Amino acid sequence: MARYALTDMHGCLLTLRALLARLPLRPADELYFLGDYVNKGPDSRGVLDYLMALPGQGYQVACLRGNHDQELLDAAEGHTEQAWLGTTERALTLRSFGITNPQELPLPYLRWLRDLPYQLDIAGWTLVHAGYDFRLSAADMRRDWPAMLNTKAFVFDASRLQGRRLVHGHVPTPHAELQRRLAHTPGAVCLDTGCVYRHNAELGHLAAFNLDTHELTLQPNIEPDYPIAKR
Repeated sequence: MARYALTDMHGCLLTLRALLARLPLRPADELYFLGDYVNKGPDSRGVLDYLMALPGQGYQVACLRGNHDQELLDAAEGHTEQAWLGTTERALTLRSFGITNPQELPLPYLRWLRDLPYQLDIAGWTLVHAGYDFRLSAADMRRDWPAMLNTKAFVFDASRLQGRRLVHGHVPTPHAELQRRLAHTPGAVCLDTGCVYRHNAELGHLAAFNLDTHELTLQPNIEPDYPIAKR
């Protein structure tokens, strides 16, 4: 059995499918997705459909909540006071669902988004979208939902996770930098290699990380042309 972690697909369905096709997957393997399935990229609905269908193919799948998944959910539930993307990116996301208003989001997607957990502990690892505020007590940092979705800087403390290492996304990191960090077995691994930023040669990749062998597989963005701000 193999265990893989992936994160920050941002509507890049073709790239996600291509990456998983490159992995030597068997039905009993475990796939952990760390959030940000929607927004920015061309096919948010396609990514959700694909993830929702994977368990039916026999894979053991766990999907966590990312800040962009939360933003789509908030918009769908009518929390219009929340900022939700720019005009172009918002239209791209809604068009993928065939709707013009986020409150028209079909119920199966609403239910799926509402059920997404914030964090998960597995053997050797804690999984979360962005990270934790390690300045808090171990109990309090596990209840700090905004930090889990949004933090971009923290000082890792393995003692707060009972010795487990941390794997997360959220902060786009050049793929060469990620490979350099993995060579030194870091306590916290950021897997967001900025797949959606297809203009940026240092980013523009989707990563799959084998949680047992620590092997990293990188797939360049292969989506058709879509508008995205340069990063």
